[in-house]
Amino acid sequence: MIKFNEEHLLVRQTIREFVEKEVAPIAIEVDENERFPLENFKKMAGLNLLGAPFPEVYGGAGLDYISYNIILEELARRCASTALSYSAHVSLASSPIYEFGTEEQKLKYLVPLAKGEVLGSFGLSEANAGSDASGTQTTAAADGQFWIINGSKNWITNAEYAGIFIITAVTERSRGAKGISSFIVERNTPGFSVGKKEKKLGMRASPTSVLHFDNCRIPKENLLGKLNEGYKQFLQTLDSGRVGIAMQAIGIAREALKRSMHYAQIREQFNQKIGEFQGLQFMLADMAVKIRAAEALVWRAIELRVENKKYKMEAAAAKLYASEMAMEVTKDAIQIHGGNGYIREYEVERFWRDAKLLEIGEGTSQIQRVVIYRELLKDIEKL
Repeated sequence: MIKFNEEHLLVRQTIREFVEKEVAPIAIEVDENERFPLENFKKMAGLNLLGAPFPEVYGGAGLDYISYNIILEELARRCASTALSYSAHVSLASSPIYEFGTEEQKLKYLVPLAKGEVLGSFGLSEANAGSDASGTQTTAAADGQFWIINGSKNWITNAEYAGIFIITAVTERSRGAKGISSFIVERNTPGFSVGKKEKKLGMRASPTSVLHFDNCRIPKENLLGKLNEGYKQFLQTLDSGRVGIAMQAIGIAREALKRSMHYAQIREQFNQKIGEFQGLQFMLADMAVKIRAAEALVWRAIELRVENKKYKMEAAAAKLYASEMAMEVTKDAIQIHGGNGYIREYEVERFWRDAKLLEIGEGTSQIQRVVIYRELLKDIEKL
């Protein structure tokens, strides 16, 4: 069982104060205008939040994995777009360099990422390689002291503002998934470009774009980790990222419940507060139970990771349940708010729009079920 220490409580207090002062006041505006809140990311960099879970020697804050997830939840409560971009920067772009990079790569790339001097992005998905990431078509061919990359990546978070990208490409086609490698690409590399910014249902303040590689030439030393181990690397990266997605789902759902509870105490119909109707009380109680169940799954996965134990199935289960729970809770929040729930001013409709992505990104709900089943097969005798 995870127990918060004084540092964890201080982290929650600090990030909650920051969120209420800087993030919440512009949450409606950045969603409405589909505007990335760059000013807040600069402020988070000033608080050393963009390198929260990395050692100080690499420019980070030296906080633990528990603190990082506390930050994610608090951001997601008031602006899920900010939480999503923050998670992509830390979990998907910076962490692979920390986990698999050489000392030289860490000093050159992780340090500026952790300090918030540059934003990070992760390019895995392609037009025909979403759930089937092993179907990657982007290629990287060795050419002397360089790699030549050709192809494209789709639905890439932070691409519009990122300066450092972690991407996957096929380096040995005949080996299938075991012939994929990971690379570090700098934004201004010739042959690399960021394409159109997508128009989205939710998470509208977190920019999503296409990446293009046209004979993009990067140094040989920008191979991340060992050759042909990219598939294994991003599966490990996604395990941690899925816990982060689950934590964001909890943040969204908790705020939706809080708003619904407050609304039920002030809204009157038939000469009484709607919170006095038992049917609505049941809805609110069910919302709370679902959130508690999701929290149990997420913190169990975090506990296993902190203890350096296997947690693939727990991460998938947490992501699956929490993301679907967030959709249910935010839908009920809209219903409780009635007509006002459909109005942007009350924000619960945004919570629902934002929550939908959590059932898709970093592995759809269907893929999570596949992961869970495969893990069950490995341990049938322990059931």
